[in-house]
Amino acid sequence: MLDWLNQEGARAHVFFRRCTLPSKSTIDILDAGGHEIGLHLENSRSLETFLKEKQIVERHVARSVLAVSKHGSGGAKYGFHHYSPYEPERYVEWARHASMRLFLGNLQDPSIEPTHVGDGLLVFPSAFWLEPPWRDTTKFTVDWLLDRAKCRDIVMLVHPENVLADPGLVADFKRVIRKLESRLFQ
Repeated sequence: MLDWLNQEGARAHVFFRRCTLPSKSTIDILDAGGHEIGLHLENSRSLETFLKEKQIVERHVARSVLAVSKHGSGGAKYGFHHYSPYEPERYVEWARHASMRLFLGNLQDPSIEPTHVGDGLLVFPSAFWLEPPWRDTTKFTVDWLLDRAKCRDIVMLVHPENVLADPGLVADFKRVIRKLESRLFQ
């Protein structure tokens, strides 16, 4: 998927958990495409656990991480270190404390506009989830995304393993990255 992004000149934020840290070859592909590396927060029990996970990713990729995401159902445990409650107000404050620039939230209504919350932090409370199980596919179609994204920034969230397993989602992904200008927030 990174190669497809690079071929189209589409840049992305790619988020890693402490258990999914990228290989050197993946970091090279990310660098070749000008992509940003973000923290996909697992252990959100406290500011200290957040800062520890941020440091783990930063040490591994040898650069500052300025973006954070946190997802999950709020109940299910998705990994050894995963803390399932979803408390976005805490994560936004922690991101501000850590001088981060971007927080991507868990909501599934991509019509919700992003907000600047101060200290240079941009918050997208919601995303366009490419995979249908997390998206109202009647209301939020790929055509909806292509039309609305001409006027404002919308986060498109993908889980590579799910997209790559579905030829229809692969086609949707390629269509989107060919048609839309991608912008990264610094």
